[in-house]
Amino acid sequence: MNNINKTKPVVLCVVGARPNFMKIAPIFASLQNNSNVLSTYLVHTGQHYDEAMKDAFFKQLGIPEPDIDLEVGSASHAVQTAQVMLKFEPVLDQIQPCCIVVVGDVNSTIACSLVAVKKHVPVVHVEAGLRSNDRGMPEEINRILTDQLSDLLFTTERSAKNNLCNEGISENKVHFVGNVMIDSLLNNLQRTVSLAEIFANHNVDMPATVQSGSYAVLTLHRPSNVDDPAVFQRILGTVSDVARKIPVIFSIHPRTQKMISEMAMNRFLEAPGMVCFPPLPYLEMLGLMKTARLVLTDSGGLQEETTALGVPCVTLRENTERPITVDQGTNTIVGSDAEKIMTCIDDVLESGGKAGCVPEFWDGKAADRIVDILKMNYVTETSVQ
Repeated sequence: MNNINKTKPVVLCVVGARPNFMKIAPIFASLQNNSNVLSTYLVHTGQHYDEAMKDAFFKQLGIPEPDIDLEVGSASHAVQTAQVMLKFEPVLDQIQPCCIVVVGDVNSTIACSLVAVKKHVPVVHVEAGLRSNDRGMPEEINRILTDQLSDLLFTTERSAKNNLCNEGISENKVHFVGNVMIDSLLNNLQRTVSLAEIFANHNVDMPATVQSGSYAVLTLHRPSNVDDPAVFQRILGTVSDVARKIPVIFSIHPRTQKMISEMAMNRFLEAPGMVCFPPLPYLEMLGLMKTARLVLTDSGGLQEETTALGVPCVTLRENTERPITVDQGTNTIVGSDAEKIMTCIDDVLESGGKAGCVPEFWDGKAADRIVDILKMNYVTETSVQ
């Protein structure tokens, strides 16, 4: 465990899985810009267990090597959460931070929050108040419980405050600051990898039909989509039909690839117009989305990123915890219904789809607003002398 300067209040930041990296990067950068009054300590729980991918994300996003990696790895929700708690407790005891900062809704978020609150360490939740109202999603449980444990709750959209107040959380704890995911997007938009470079980097032949603005991007990973053979086959079958209209570039999550193999659905990947990639590093994925005609996904983060990019998003879920992407952005919810998917795709191809607008405070300054509030709450005259 690395040494840390405890003469100033220590903000302990937690990351656990790939979506966390894009959220913590701008916060950590802003904290380092305020190193005269705050110290920072970075814990990676190791919930995201692809070492090469973790290193690629950290390097691309400018995140320093974690002060400690708990190396928890993959497991069931219960085992993974318990392992994070067991390994995080001694770190918390040694560092004794003024607060911990957790982001998003992964198992590491709720696990570290539980440990902190039982030790009377304030919990700061970034991306608070988002609700899908679907308790069948493990992430929804993590969101609800983390918000109940938190002392400061930072929201990405104004509607999130209503969700929190309806659950009995004091509005004095809630601060609308904007979206740190969009901070990362705007900070890196000029550094994205080109389409040709992406294909070259992965030794994939680039079809002549794949040109800027003339392809779709697909990601799938949620259990509700990939664990049920009937649902998964329906989605993949529909996507292979989409690929006859417009090339589909499929960045395949490891878990999704595993289910494709187990269910013998590789034939869908071989359909005309389908182009497959492994999980892509951040700058490649951002480059891919930036010049796409449309994105099909069940990811929460991609719903936000496509709205910021002005790219139509077809969300393969029955609900979203990010309603602003539908109300103001480019997102349309279609579930796994083949007819709804194709109708939405046809609308995008014929009319361009939803234009949308960039929501309030999605301006690249959310992290600075967060750190300003942290300073107001945890920096005293004594601590900076």
